Amino acid sequence: MNIHEYQAKALLHRYGIPVPEGRAVVQASAARAAAAELDGPTWIVKAQIHAGGRGLGRFVEPGAGPGGGVRTATSAEAAAAEAKRMLGRTLRTAQTGPDGKQVNRVYIETGIRATRALYLALLIDRPSARIAFLAAPEGGMDIETSTAPPPLSLSIDPASGYQNHHGRRLAFALGLTGAAAKQCVVLMGALYRLFVEKDLEMLEVNPLVVTDAGDLCCLDAKMAFDANALFRHPDILRLADDTEVDALELAAQKHGFHHIALDGEIGCLVNGAGLAMATMDLIALEGGAPANFLDIGGGATPEKVAEAFKIMTADAGVKGIFVNIFGGIMRCDIVAEGIVAAVEEVGLAVPLVVRLEGTNVSAGKRILRASGLDVIPADDLGDGAAKIVAAVARRPALATTP
Repeated sequence: MNIHEYQAKALLHRYGIPVPEGRAVVQASAARAAAAELDGPTWIVKAQIHAGGRGLGRFVEPGAGPGGGVRTATSAEAAAAEAKRMLGRTLRTAQTGPDGKQVNRVYIETGIRATRALYLALLIDRPSARIAFLAAPEGGMDIETSTAPPPLSLSIDPASGYQNHHGRRLAFALGLTGAAAKQCVVLMGALYRLFVEKDLEMLEVNPLVVTDAGDLCCLDAKMAFDANALFRHPDILRLADDTEVDALELAAQKHGFHHIALDGEIGCLVNGAGLAMATMDLIALEGGAPANFLDIGGGATPEKVAEAFKIMTADAGVKGIFVNIFGGIMRCDIVAEGIVAAVEEVGLAVPLVVRLEGTNVSAGKRILRASGLDVIPADDLGDGAAKIVAAVARRPALATTP
């Protein structure tokens, strides 16, 4: 789960990590009062969307004025005017795709005078199964195209946890000395504690700056949390912004499914991430392209399967559906009942290939045959992938293998 910059900075502040003072605004009428609560001489106005590259982005609609999603103002009145230009408009960045994202809130904060911009991140290093720091002496908007040497990667042994010597090594990698280096040791420890205690998957501070007073300050922050651990963090769960999540993905989440949107034409309804990967690979091998995959897990009811099927058919990009179920805990007859119920409710306007295998597979196939639905049966995974690609391409479906 992702959160906005202003929410991430509030968390940093709770852990004693230095951030500029700021105010979040959702209505243009409140921007002037919010900006007036902050000290100048400059104010920074930032569009709040779940995407990076805001400073280099551009607004789609006219009337937003020059510049991207991060702008500098020299008075509270000017900051309020910039907030008004951003709110309700669509910001397109390198990470939003061509459609962009609508700006529903902005963050106004006190401008910080900095002498250096650094890069810092914490993430899960899966090969070592440890939390790792990434630190580079150059940060900012151009970090992705920078020709500077790669950042230092420093993994932390969970048996010992963060120690001061880790902080000193990171300070050296960032080129910090004196008081800034001492601050770095403390700051890194606080970031590590936040990462562990709140079950983060990624924490990026870009830039981490050295102010003209020689202090460290986090000018930007991005956080992603482990969705499987959110039950332990109701305070984090309350930070979710449903307007930033794709409508179909949000509907899937509400039913306990996992939905991932892709760019193809074939919807994949499966049970299990491994089966989803194999299904998409074989569709690609046959010359097709997945439009998504929807993982219904192992314990769905006929009603939940019906909801999953309705989510799949609601995707305008889906030109054909491949249901590929290996029944273990999930019974094939349950899946068949759900498919029949969903089609009876919403209809079926695209080719449907169903491959069932495992628990109660014979009963599941009988239910589909008795329904009279225009279902293309498949004997195995390869057979199903070939048939759905052929059906979407409007070629005759391949004959069922004996």
